[in-house]
Amino acid sequence: MADVQVGVVMGSSSDWDTMQHAVQILEQFGVAHEARVVSAHRMPDDMFAYAEAATARGLTAIIAGAGGAAHLPGMLAAKTPVPVLGVPVASKHLQGVDSLHSIVQMPKGVPVATFAIGAAGAANAALFAVAMLANGNPALRERLNAFRAAQTEAARGMTLPPTA
Repeated sequence: MADVQVGVVMGSSSDWDTMQHAVQILEQFGVAHEARVVSAHRMPDDMFAYAEAATARGLTAIIAGAGGAAHLPGMLAAKTPVPVLGVPVASKHLQGVDSLHSIVQMPKGVPVATFAIGAAGAANAALFAVAMLANGNPALRERLNAFRAAQTEAARGMTLPPTA
């Protein structure tokens, strides 16, 4: 297997329902990745070690999903120069709005790209990572362009219900 290019991390295994959508996109494009639970609250030492080793391991991006307090993306971004792509995971009580607000309000100097709440955000974070990698990989760029063209064609072919 190729060296891991993208890390997909989440605060708990319950976030997998959302974060699997990122992994599916990475697999579709053949991007080498890993998926792990690295909790900012339950295993901060492991989380810091993961962030601190990201550059040396050759990661190009880290897609970090977090629900509730959503500290994982920001804490990772504070410890690594590798771009962190934050995905708010829907929570029981506030449907992910709390996570979104926590991720999007990083202080100056701690950048986290923030995506939509839930599965769409996870998929888009992975597509963003693919686009970053495609800048230096013409074959991957072609696959990404074909993917986008197929999306456009699918939208053109959609039939709408008749209007009254």
